This record gives sequence, structure tokens and C-alpha cells, in this order.
Amino acid sequence: MLYHLLVPLRDEIIGANLFRYLTFRSALAAVLGLLISFIVGPWLIRKLREHQIGEEIRTDGPQSHLSKKGTPTMGGLMILFAVAVPTLLLANLTNFYVLLTLLAFLWMGAIGFYDDYLKTIKKKKAGLVARQKLIAQVGLSLLIGFFLINYSHLFGQNFHTHVTQTTLPFVKQAMFDFGWLFPVVVMLVVTGTSNGVNLTDGLDGLAIGVTSISAAAFAVISYVTGNVKFSSYLNIIYLDGAGELTIFCAALLGAGLGFLWFNGFPATVFMGDTGALALGAALGTMAVLLKKEFFLIVIGGIFVAEALSVMLQRGYFKYTKRKYGEGRRIFRMAPLHHHFEQLGWHESKVVVRFWIAQVLLVLISLTMFKVR
Repeated sequence: MLYHLLVPLRDEIIGANLFRYLTFRSALAAVLGLLISFIVGPWLIRKLREHQIGEEIRTDGPQSHLSKKGTPTMGGLMILFAVAVPTLLLANLTNFYVLLTLLAFLWMGAIGFYDDYLKTIKKKKAGLVARQKLIAQVGLSLLIGFFLINYSHLFGQNFHTHVTQTTLPFVKQAMFDFGWLFPVVVMLVVTGTSNGVNLTDGLDGLAIGVTSISAAAFAVISYVTGNVKFSSYLNIIYLDGAGELTIFCAALLGAGLGFLWFNGFPATVFMGDTGALALGAALGTMAVLLKKEFFLIVIGGIFVAEALSVMLQRGYFKYTKRKYGEGRRIFRMAPLHHHFEQLGWHESKVVVRFWIAQVLLVLISLTMFKVR
């Protein structure tokens, strides 16, 4: 909104010209996201406590987590607000990259909120069943896929030309065309990332820390993708208008750091599905829009590992139970972060080491742009 209000008045109002610049608006979005978290956080935590909206801890998990029972959850509302407000204020709201990403973010945030509502207020232990969550995620993915295929011209001529294509890592000036499989790919990317973040959200500060680092990576990627000179230098697809996503990523980074202030060990609030599902959907949608679906495997490597650990654990348990009469496990406990806890690592050590691994993965993903 400020972008649309102030840029036309740049000759009349001192400082209004700054809002023309993507770098200025992105930096301001990050600061604003952080400040909103600091302002809204204490009030939201107090309200959650007053209404006794606390986390229910599974009894079959690590015993050290039982003391967290009753910690306020639904803190993802803080993240939704701290990302949406700076984006709406500072981004170009005629830009469909921003609008579609914001839609995916808020859509899954609403689904996650309803799930948390059922679990914490209605005391329905399971909340939304897995099938219901999957329907919501697949529905969002199909909507995104349909919109991109039928209205790709709204994103610019370059996007329209490459709508079903993606950038290949390590291969210079080479593209891979998903063709008619594109909607399936969108479904796998958006749904998989949303579930991956949700599975990672099991330790204080883990999911939001990894997501914030990923947001920083996507801020760089969206900026260079929307810049003619940088995209040409790196031999990646130039997408006119994609740079506006930098503002959303910056707001997400600021909001994530602000939430981490309250979510770091020992956490005073959890994001719940409200935050986890929304964050994953946003990352997956950006990967599709920026034509970086394969790069997401590296950038979101922690999420991939967490999801794979659950899939392998369940699959192997069912297989061995059917073959040997008793279920066996690959990991001491899944998702993967619980496995390391069971090995004797303190929760904080697991979190910090996963953050370090995430930074390494992001650095690797960024170097993949030039090593092509």
C-alpha cells in the first residue's frame, strides 16, 4: 500500500522516492516483520495463556518434552501477521508472484489454525485427520497449478514461455520441461514442503530457525531472478517481476527471527500447525514460481531429511512386522531430530547443529547457480 501511495508522490514528498527501490523496501520489510513480532508476541502469548490454549505433548515421545505440556501454541498467528502486514504495505500488490505466494501462505495458515483450534480448544486430540489436511494441501496445489498454466501471462512474458520448465542444477543453459506433469510436480512440491516443515517443528526453535535461513536464500534467489544483469550472469531464467518476492522473503526472515525470540529454548510459545503449514506452503510456492523446484531439495534439505525419516521408519516398521511378526526400526525415533535426542544430544545441541547444516545446504545451493 505504501508503495502505491508514495511512489507516485516521489516528486512531492521527501524520501518517497526510496520506495521505488526493491532493496530499501526489502530491508524495511525485514525490520517491520521483526518489530511486529516483538510488539504482538507478548500480547498474543498472554492471551493464549489466559484462554489456556496450550500444547498437548505426546506421551510416546522423548520424556524430556513432557515438561512442555501447556506451553501456549497457535503462535503461528504472530508469524502470519508479521509477514502479511509488511508484504501488504511494501510490495507491489499488482504483482502476481507476491499475491499467489501470500495466498498459499494464508490458505495453509487458516487450515493450520483450524487444526490447532480443534486440538486445543475443542480438545479433539487428533485435530484434523491426515486425510483432511492432505485434501486442503492438494486443493491448494491444484489451484496454483491451474492458475499458472491458464494465466501464466499475468506473470510476464518470460514466465509464460517457461511456465512448465525448471532450472537444472550444474547444467549450463539447460532446462527441464515437466510438460503435462507440471500440476503433479506443483502438488508434490507444495504439499511435501508444507508437511516437511510441520514434521520439523518438534524442538524449540528448530523449524523457525531452518525456515528463516531458507527465507534468506529465497530472498537472494528471487532478487537475482528478477534482475536482468544478475540472471544473465548466472545463466538462470530471467523472470520479470519475480524480484518483488524478495519483500515477502525479507518479511518472513524478520518475522521468523522475531518469533525465534520467543520460541528459542526454553520456548514460551509454539507455532503449531498454524505457522508450520503456512511456512512450508510459502516456500514450496516460491520454488515453483522461481523455477527452482530441484534447488528446493537442497535448500530444504533438512525438511526432506525429516520427512524421509518418517516415511522410512513407518515403511520399514510395517514391512518387518509383516515379514517377521514384529516391527523393527531404522531410527531410534522419528522424525530425525528425535533420533539424535535419543542418542543423548541435548535439545539445544540438536537445534544448533541442524541450523549449521541448514546454513551449509543454503551455501551449497547458492554455489550451484554458478557451478553450471
